[in-house]
Amino acid sequence: MLWYAVHSRPKQEHRALENLQNQGYEAWLPMITLEKLRRGRVTEVVEPMFSRYLFIRLDMEHTNWTPIRSTLGVSRLVSFGNRPAPMSDDLIQALRDMPERAPEKLLQQGQAVRVIDGPLKGLEAVYHQSDGELRAMVLVDLMSKQHLVSVDTQHLFPVTI
Repeated sequence: MLWYAVHSRPKQEHRALENLQNQGYEAWLPMITLEKLRRGRVTEVVEPMFSRYLFIRLDMEHTNWTPIRSTLGVSRLVSFGNRPAPMSDDLIQALRDMPERAPEKLLQQGQAVRVIDGPLKGLEAVYHQSDGELRAMVLVDLMSKQHLVSVDTQHLFPVTI
């Protein structure tokens, strides 16, 4: 039996997983914890590691895999030509063996941020470090000098270049 990648419909990875498992298939959806900006606040979210992809284990010679395409939440099996493309067992095992780690941080040390509210609104700064659960230390250029200032994290927005 080999692993295959299943491409799901947008935002329906969990639905596809549940429906495949209900049909008796061995399916797996790797998840990751990230920090994201939601409604102006940095929050931890758990989401699929690979957006719109999950994995299914099949014996292509003895398993009827055609119902997979019509499963709710599934868009298609990832294929080359008309044959589903197998995934390396080593890759799947490595993903399964990955240790649970701290959430990937939204703001990294040295990252450019913009202050979007409060007394420093509109200024750009450099993220320095977390200063407790709801505050952060940032470097702000004021009067030709850099100053280390504590700012509410919900007032910081990452600047993308």
